[in-house]
Amino acid sequence: MKKNLLMWDETLFRDPEVFEIDYVPEQFNHRESQIRELAFQIHPGLRGGRPLNTICRGLPGTGKTTSVRKIFSEIEENTKKLVPIYINCQIDNTKFAIFSQIYRRLSGHLPPASGTSFKQVFDAIARMLLKEEVVLLVALDDANYLLYENEMNRVLYSLLRSHEAYPGTRIGVIVIISDMDVDLSQAVDARVSSVFRPSEVYFPPYSEDEVREIVRERVLQGLYPGCLPEEMFSLVVEQTQKSGDLRVGIDLLKRATLNAERRASRVIERDDICQAYDVSKYLHLSFSVKSLKDEEKGVLRALANHSTGDSEMNAGEVFRAVKETVPIGYTRYYEIIRKFDAMRLINLHYRDGKGRTRVISLRYDPAKIINYLG
Repeated sequence: MKKNLLMWDETLFRDPEVFEIDYVPEQFNHRESQIRELAFQIHPGLRGGRPLNTICRGLPGTGKTTSVRKIFSEIEENTKKLVPIYINCQIDNTKFAIFSQIYRRLSGHLPPASGTSFKQVFDAIARMLLKEEVVLLVALDDANYLLYENEMNRVLYSLLRSHEAYPGTRIGVIVIISDMDVDLSQAVDARVSSVFRPSEVYFPPYSEDEVREIVRERVLQGLYPGCLPEEMFSLVVEQTQKSGDLRVGIDLLKRATLNAERRASRVIERDDICQAYDVSKYLHLSFSVKSLKDEEKGVLRALANHSTGDSEMNAGEVFRAVKETVPIGYTRYYEIIRKFDAMRLINLHYRDGKGRTRVISLRYDPAKIINYLG
């Protein structure tokens, strides 16, 4: 029996980094056509021109971010003329925060935390681009987080019309969108759409065979042989397909392996996977809650407290409950509700009756939402 137990200094992980959410695999399959299209869009920037603007659209966990990171890594290895900068809009979702990250990438440090205007930051960015004679390529990941409070228009206008205020600057944009209902042509105003004119690269959901192949590659790279039996591997693939998000499957593998190690077992078993899935299936909820502002967290908490499970809630009635704990007007409240809908935290429907009633239902168990809010 002892030979089936891990010693205190042993592990099932050959390479734990393989199971990190931001890991970019060397071998990245099933997105070759999307990467080729991205490369075509970017190519003018390699010759000193302005890259063509692009929208990468697809459901969460369909390889959009990894594809962009992969091609950005290749750019950094092969040229200094084009500077690619990746922005996570879940974290940096205001114009000043985004341009501060661009400034940090170009200068090596953030601008002063106080007493610095946006114009000063932008002036400094433009001077660096012109001095170094480089082209800038900015990827705005989860850009649907910028659709509220007009941040999308502000950010794109500043980036794409920079050459008007700073002749000679060349900036291209990749917008990564995970909400299939968002139509950017309708979401941006005329002064932005006239210079944006993006091409769209679509990332379809992975098929079951593709999920199986990707998960198997991660297992071969990240775990020692024999620790994940074929039956348990199939269960991981099944749970990944059930969630509809490849990131959930990768996180599931990591947690299931840790569960087996906790038992000092050399083999991952069904209970390890099932217990891990109970946590991993809330990965999207966890990421989303961390990105919210305090006011938005207060509204989400009120929604969870007001909910009685799967039943739908009248948006007007909920607003009256929200006002008791969050000092907020209806316009701002409804902006937040629309944001939650785009973030896939709630479903927002319209019901015809006496007028047009907005109806809300939560996508997650209310108790889990409250738990992740802390």
